[in-house]
Amino acid sequence: MTIREIITVPNPLLKTISEPVKVIDDEVLSLIDDMIETMYAAPGIGLAAIQVGVPKRILVIDIAREDEARNPLSFINPEIIDPSEILNSFEEGCLSVPGVFEEIERPDECTVKYLDKDGVEQSVRCKGMLATVIQHEMDHLNGVVFVDHLSKLKRDRAIKKSIKSRTSEKNNNE
Repeated sequence: MTIREIITVPNPLLKTISEPVKVIDDEVLSLIDDMIETMYAAPGIGLAAIQVGVPKRILVIDIAREDEARNPLSFINPEIIDPSEILNSFEEGCLSVPGVFEEIERPDECTVKYLDKDGVEQSVRCKGMLATVIQHEMDHLNGVVFVDHLSKLKRDRAIKKSIKSRTSEKNNNE
């Protein structure tokens, strides 16, 4: 497994709409393993393939707490169906927008149809945090970053803050 570089705003690749996976082969399975390793190393709780520069409809998630066993989930060609009308707000962050956290409102529940690693169609009803993370990662597959849900003023501030935090971190490490 390889830890891959995570691309960050304002990289235009993050605005790319990812392509469906046509064949689940060794290359796709290796990408999923790399994404899981990269997500844990970051550390994060979700990662879309586009965030490591691969415009494929693949995402990985693990919302297990630090004191719980790891439980990585992988979704190939996921689709959100039947989102609830009840909204919930969580403070979200993103590995592609480091240093920024904002309250984002999303449906509290949704069903996700997807293919598992064996190519078998699955469906799962997600609630609360899992529903939020699924929707956040699905946004990436559609070229949307979580700060795109903010007003233009807040979005511009968030992106500048993220760039500034990366620049100062880079300077501190030199």
